Amino acid sequence: MLAPNEIAQTVIDPACYQDNRIHDALQWLRREMPVAKIVTEQHTPFWIVTRHADIMSAELRPDDFCNSRMATTLPTDFKNLPPAAANMPMPRVLTSMDGSDHRAFRRLTQSYFAPQNIKKLEARIRELARRSIDAMADAGGECDFMRDVALMYPLRVIMEILGVPEADEAYMLKITQEIFGGEDKDLARSGDAEGARTGIRDAVMEAMGYFGAMVADRKRNPRDDLASVIANGEIGGEPIGISEILGYYLITATAGHDTTSNTTATGLWALAERPELLAQLKADASLLPGHVDESVRWASAVRHFMRGATLDTELGDAQIAKGDWMMLSYLSANRDERVFENPFEYNVRRPQNKHLAFGYGPHVCIGQHLGRMEMRIFWEELLPRLSSVELAGEASLTAATFVGGPKSLPVRYTMA
Repeated sequence: MLAPNEIAQTVIDPACYQDNRIHDALQWLRREMPVAKIVTEQHTPFWIVTRHADIMSAELRPDDFCNSRMATTLPTDFKNLPPAAANMPMPRVLTSMDGSDHRAFRRLTQSYFAPQNIKKLEARIRELARRSIDAMADAGGECDFMRDVALMYPLRVIMEILGVPEADEAYMLKITQEIFGGEDKDLARSGDAEGARTGIRDAVMEAMGYFGAMVADRKRNPRDDLASVIANGEIGGEPIGISEILGYYLITATAGHDTTSNTTATGLWALAERPELLAQLKADASLLPGHVDESVRWASAVRHFMRGATLDTELGDAQIAKGDWMMLSYLSANRDERVFENPFEYNVRRPQNKHLAFGYGPHVCIGQHLGRMEMRIFWEELLPRLSSVELAGEASLTAATFVGGPKSLPVRYTMA
């Protein structure tokens, strides 16, 4: 039994997401206090919402629980930063927009990421998957799958779509890790998790400098890439602002690959620990969609998003006041015993896998179809060649409250 102060500290501690202590706290909250107030010295007080049904309800009430009034992720709660750092201008991204504003900006690229459109990318994505798997085969039967394979494959896909040169991929990977992994001392820009918030903000501002040059280029010389679509986008007949363009570039370049990397590595980790599952997937291709969806649920790469209450209201059994801040814990929802039978069992035959790993409602992930297609193609190419796989050392997770997954996944394998 965890004391309330232990629960609160666990929820905000990145290390608890790394060693899975967070799941004990979330289980207790789902059972005893599904919408609970978290008060600590480190952050602005907030409610944590842990049950699947309550999170779905909140997501379907965007006018009551909005994105634009407060920080949308826990690591970007900047209340304790020095004034100069706290007041630096930040780009506007889709995840911090609401209502008609959000709908208008989302429409700029919604058709680009629609299933019928991304199908045109399948042949090229398959080439990139084969290139990654060939490199895995050439590694001699042992590699760190996360660092050597899973990080690079989705990165190459989204960089090609956006229009980032291959020579800049390593830089974009570094920036992404500093933004999403800024709470982890091994990935943080400063190498010090205590300075995570400053480091995350600095990394975002550096990325904006990089993308600023790309915006200018695509306005002068439009190409057949997503960067050109965004840079020359209009809403209501007027060009969109530079802050919104840069925000679009940022979320596409970072969220567009990091979550898929985490989920793909999670899927291989599952196979490395379950040799019978590898045999089943190789023998029955119809199980592959279930493997993809279960790896998405299991990873829950986006662990939460924050919302701000716009009025006095209720959620679950809690009275929420106007101005209150709240955490929608997708990590918890995707282990909710009320929705998933044996939620801590990796089950590719899970019927109606109703996970919330892509969000829900108007803010559901715009790139979910691309991510699913990338993972499907990767497994279609790898499974026929992969004869065996096992852990070759200690695997580890990132220390991160927002976006996370495997940090290191050493494996030993045989390939045909």
